[in-house]
Amino acid sequence: MKLDFKKEKEARSGGTGLCTLLTVAFVVLKLCHVIDWSWWWVLAPTWIPLGIALVFVILGVIIALCTE
Repeated sequence: MKLDFKKEKEARSGGTGLCTLLTVAFVVLKLCHVIDWSWWWVLAPTWIPLGIALVFVILGVIIALCTE
């Protein structure tokens, strides 16, 4: 009985997310001079979800500390 670990790994892979696709598209458009945005906005699909997640973590910690 031979196991195919490559297929198993591919089945568990989540794939490419929307934020990743948007970031790649915005970077390509910026480098091709199609858009004249600041790099902050070009990379926004990466940092905005991280910022939102950080806010939820901070709120969770505050709530956990206040309910003790």
